[in-house]
Amino acid sequence: MGPISYPYLPEGRSFLYVEEGNPFMAAARNYALAHSMDDAVKTGSVVVVDGVVVGEGANGSDFHKKQECERVKRNVPTGEGYELCEGCHPKNHSEVRAIRAALSKLDSVDGADLYLWGHWWACEPCWSAILDAGIARVYLMEGSERLFNKSHPDNILGTYA
Repeated sequence: MGPISYPYLPEGRSFLYVEEGNPFMAAARNYALAHSMDDAVKTGSVVVVDGVVVGEGANGSDFHKKQECERVKRNVPTGEGYELCEGCHPKNHSEVRAIRAALSKLDSVDGADLYLWGHWWACEPCWSAILDAGIARVYLMEGSERLFNKSHPDNILGTYA
């Protein structure tokens, strides 16, 4: 397999990969499945400091249950135009919610790790939150570029067990 071409990745940053059975990735997965409000793309994140989960977040809001997504109506590509739709707004992304939850308990998460399940990359607003918080490493699940990529034929989006 060649290098992965992410829709967005800040200069000098990279993703690290762990197996699905990694306990922190499993925690992100379990949180996503229990708390995500997006049935098509369930996403969960955990922030880990010194081997302890200190923040959890899942994506979504109930906005799309009541109103149509403005991004869908305008056929906006993935990773763009989140500000156009209240339901898609970055404040509803799992990474931002996990960081916010961690910072509600701690003064700082500088040097922490973030584990992201259900996605194969992080958008620019989420990377901004990650960098602003001082998160040192971002982990994805091995194979996420296939499993959670809408354009890949092997994706499992919407088929979660």
